[in-house]
Amino acid sequence: MISDDKPFILRLAQDDRDLRAAQRLRYEVFVQELGATVTLADHDARLERDEFDPFFDHLLLIDPQRSAEDLQDVVGVYRLLPSDRLAVTGRFYSESEFDLTALKASGRKLLELGRSCVHADYRGGTAMLLLWNALADYVLEHGIEVLFGAASFHGTDMAALAQPLSYLQHFHLAPAELRVIARPAQAAHSALIPQHQMDRKAAMLATPALIKAYLRLGGYVGQGAWVDHAFNTTDVCLVMDTAQMSAKHRDFYIRKSAREA
Repeated sequence: MISDDKPFILRLAQDDRDLRAAQRLRYEVFVQELGATVTLADHDARLERDEFDPFFDHLLLIDPQRSAEDLQDVVGVYRLLPSDRLAVTGRFYSESEFDLTALKASGRKLLELGRSCVHADYRGGTAMLLLWNALADYVLEHGIEVLFGAASFHGTDMAALAQPLSYLQHFHLAPAELRVIARPAQAAHSALIPQHQMDRKAAMLATPALIKAYLRLGGYVGQGAWVDHAFNTTDVCLVMDTAQMSAKHRDFYIRKSAREA
């Protein structure tokens, strides 16, 4: 783990070089580390990319002491698509996995999150917190009301994932007005474990840290999960209503607003 006392830069990608640096980090994490087999990856250039990249904002965590020329300076990434860009994209990225009818019918300002990752050397420190702080700035600036996006369990073994997936469905299912639904073509077909048979401690231990962090902030999950064979993951859709988030995090947003006023 890299020391947290070094300076970082947080900003949106500004040009093609920035985007390629983000795609390089995504390649290292999703392809090399986690074994994704995405069709649009440029393996020669070591870039993980797709047709949605030009339309997203790419939030970057940059270590200025690393080589920008070699695309090694970007050590954290978040991909952001506000709903007012649907006129250009035609759909959200995650609509291939989830039916977003309820969200899109809500009339609220939406923000799709995705492709979040941190370089292996920077995990366990403040990197993710810094990205979240910058995300809070973005949410305030754009008047976002609901955040959502796919979050992944590594692997596609439904028996191994039965406990955490059942836990999420029993205790953190989104309300009907915000409930997205996994599309049937690759929906994870696994019977829910009854509540009285669940091992809640085991379920939480098997739940990725990013998902647990969103739950602590008052987030929910949509109905069902979707098997992403290309990324070797099982995905749930996280949904967070900024009006309903936990009091602690809502106060954090309010404090940021007050400082900027």
